[in-house]
Amino acid sequence: MSSATKTSEAGPARSATRSTPLPSTGQRSRRRMTWRHVQSLKGASFTWPFVAGFAVFTVLPVLLGLGQSFFTVKSSGLGFSAAQTSFTGFDNFLRALGDETFWASMIRVAVYAAVMVPVTMIVSLTMALLLDAVRRRVANRFRLLLLIPYMIPGIVATMIWLYLYSPNVGPIRPVLALVGLDVNFFAGNMVWVGIGNLVVWGTIGFNMLILYGSLQAVPRDVFEAARVDGASEIRIAFSIKVPYVRATLVLTGLLSIIGTLQIFAEPTLFRTVSPETITKDFTPTMVIYNQAFQVGNLNYAAALSIILALVVGIASAVIYRLANRVDK
Repeated sequence: MSSATKTSEAGPARSATRSTPLPSTGQRSRRRMTWRHVQSLKGASFTWPFVAGFAVFTVLPVLLGLGQSFFTVKSSGLGFSAAQTSFTGFDNFLRALGDETFWASMIRVAVYAAVMVPVTMIVSLTMALLLDAVRRRVANRFRLLLLIPYMIPGIVATMIWLYLYSPNVGPIRPVLALVGLDVNFFAGNMVWVGIGNLVVWGTIGFNMLILYGSLQAVPRDVFEAARVDGASEIRIAFSIKVPYVRATLVLTGLLSIIGTLQIFAEPTLFRTVSPETITKDFTPTMVIYNQAFQVGNLNYAAALSIILALVVGIASAVIYRLANRVDK
């Protein structure tokens, strides 16, 4: 085949190739962005079950409660007349702001939280540091053992501790009597201690697991370098490990505060054995429960719930800001 023939055959091929327009840079970037958007949507789709559950079981009840708090059910007191629901605006909120019983219970729980949350965090952090200092196989065994109390339902755990606290059949009081201590956990000065001991026992496993997972993410080379420099294990724990998990401590602390301010099951069950110590309005949630299901004033209970949610949110935001300011 001659060179002229090769040239004539290659020429149309080149011209055909040149005739096909290449995609511009903007089109290629749009294709890449579109593909990234698809990948992002695929990843975000895994969060939809949580988002749907959060919207149905959290956001929707809050909106319904907020709407219900602006109304009041009034009755004339006559048997043949039906109750009427009327719009009263912020009357329920104004009544709640002046409710001494509700705010007394709020202060009572706030003082309890100021003591129990630091105790819970100190115990959980100590357990996490001890587990991080031992071998992984040993840590896995103790981690499961410490997590068992958290897996027990709160009502079941409270019933168990009520039995342990019982002055008649419980084993704790006779053991303390051997060392000369006569402790009644159902007395007025000891009821919060009994409830606090139960809460710490049930929550340290969860907090410990989060802190332990955060400690596992700390680079091991940092510890080795500190040991080479002559740092002791205690110095490593307080100077390296604790600063690394400060953000996790803030997270677990906020969760503990939210759970403590909403405490309900433990004091309610303690009330069955010590009604003279724990009243029906002992905690804010017990006040709300009493107004909703004992008095039957659902509208006022909804207003109290909104105020409790605002107090919890404000307290969490303030503590979060203070913790971040200390971190900086």
